[in-house]
Amino acid sequence: MNPALERPLTNGEVGSLADIIMVMQRRFMSSLMGELARGRVSFPQFFLLGHLCSHGPIGMSRIAELMNHSTPAATGLVQRLEKLGYVRRTHEKEDRRKVTATATLKGTRLVDGIRQEMIGNLEKVMGLLDPQEQRAWLDIYKKIHEYCTCCHR
Repeated sequence: MNPALERPLTNGEVGSLADIIMVMQRRFMSSLMGELARGRVSFPQFFLLGHLCSHGPIGMSRIAELMNHSTPAATGLVQRLEKLGYVRRTHEKEDRRKVTATATLKGTRLVDGIRQEMIGNLEKVMGLLDPQEQRAWLDIYKKIHEYCTCCHR
């Protein structure tokens, strides 16, 4: 077995991995940015919209926490999405001071379209890999996803 495969990556190799990830983001994000520009949506707005599509309606306090914004800043973010027709805000029946944001059909369509573009890009990448490499990549990304969603919300 190759001895390099049995040792952790060096700092330089981790730096190379960071460079690779940045190139992948630019490659995959270029079409995303075009879609976002056409929809007049910023990346933070898209991030929130994607979260609403994946997780359902959430309150303004949770949005502020998720986006690492103040509640007034989160409210502004949601208001802009609402003006574009991507989000609907509703007041809770028990306490009208509490506001919940929900993705609209238009918002869901935007997220789905960009997700389909991402799938197309990933299918091209998967075509460069043999089935064992494809499975290994999926397993690695599942671990990264678990780290990002469980430990660092």
